[in-house]
Amino acid sequence: MRTAYKVRACPDPEQAALLGRTFGCVRLVWNKTLAARQERCTIEQRPTPYRETDAALVAWKRTDALAFLSEVSSAPLQQTLRHQHNAFQNFFAGRGRYPRFKSRHGRQSAHFTRSAFRIKADGLWLAKASAPLRVAWSWPDLDMTRLHPTMVVVSREPDGRW
Repeated sequence: MRTAYKVRACPDPEQAALLGRTFGCVRLVWNKTLAARQERCTIEQRPTPYRETDAALVAWKRTDALAFLSEVSSAPLQQTLRHQHNAFQNFFAGRGRYPRFKSRHGRQSAHFTRSAFRIKADGLWLAKASAPLRVAWSWPDLDMTRLHPTMVVVSREPDGRW
């Protein structure tokens, strides 16, 4: 059985800036990949495999115009590609809607996989962060450092709550 815990985060200004850049990069990768998939589907009449979207991400990071993608952790960017691939599989199987473009005005989120975070006594350490992210832990009988989650989702609501 999977268990999820939702907690409030309290990022300092430096962490908020890093997470804001991460959210922007995740949104950019989603939207560019979605546009490329739509173009390929229209022109070539065939789907885009995950492997090609991953190769495109690597190529984008090497260009001068998108070199800033290397400033954030690569785990949320790759996870975005996986989520989009699954969204298209669900759409073609009749289990979901067609994936939409992401807006900067809604809920922003980044999914960090196991290799991109560590939970320690002083907080949540995210990849490319210089200090731990403080979280308000609401379960006193449960030790946060004993948990071994497979993923951490950091999100910011439109009203500014983390």
